[in-house]
Amino acid sequence: MMKALIIGATGATGKDLVNVLLEDPSYTEVITFVRRTSGISHPKLSEILTNFDKLAEVSAHIEGDVLFSCLGTTLKVAGSKENQYHIDYEIPLKFSAIAHEKGITKIVLLSAHGASTSSKVFYSKTKGKLEDDTAQIGFEQFVIFRPGLLLRKNTDRFTERIAASVLKLLNSIGLVKKFQPLDTALLAQKMAKAPKVLHTGKHIVELDKIFDF
Repeated sequence: MMKALIIGATGATGKDLVNVLLEDPSYTEVITFVRRTSGISHPKLSEILTNFDKLAEVSAHIEGDVLFSCLGTTLKVAGSKENQYHIDYEIPLKFSAIAHEKGITKIVLLSAHGASTSSKVFYSKTKGKLEDDTAQIGFEQFVIFRPGLLLRKNTDRFTERIAASVLKLLNSIGLVKKFQPLDTALLAQKMAKAPKVLHTGKHIVELDKIFDF
C-alpha cells in the first residue's frame, strides 16, 4: 500500500495517471501539486495548490512513498528555452530533492525518447540532464520512462495528429515498429505499475519496451 505524489498532474499523461492511481487499490492516497484545481473530487485525492517557485511553502505536504514526476512543457507554450528549462529541469529536480529529504524512497520520472546530455537537441539534452541529476539524489528506486510520440485525448496539435497518422500507417505495414505512438492512458498504467513490480535500483524503460512492460 503506497501514498503517491504527482507533479505535472494537469498534463495529458498526468491526468490519466491520476485516474489510474485513484482506481488502483495499491495506492491509498494520491496527492497532486497543481497551480490550479482540476475539479476532480475523490476520497483518495488531495490537491495542493502550489507556486512551484516557492516549494518551501508546500514542503509539509511532500510526504509519501513514491513521487511521479510528469512536469514538462513545450517550447511554444514556455515561450523561451530559459522558461522551458526552468519547467522541465529546475522545478522537477528541486521537488525531487525535497521529496528525498522528506523520506520518499521511490520516484518514477516521465522523460522522453532520445534523452541524453550528449544530444544536440535542446529538449533531449534537458531531459537527459534531468535524468542524470535526479539519479544523483539517491532514491532507492528510480524508474525512467522514455516514450516517443504520445497520443493525447482530443489533441489540438495539428502536427501531432499528422505524425501519429503517419507512424500508425508505417507500423501497420511493419516499419518503424519501435517508434509506434503511445496512448497516454496506457503510459499512465505502466507508470503506476512500475513501483509495484520493480526492485530497488535504477531502471530505464525505453520506448520499445513500454508496450510489453
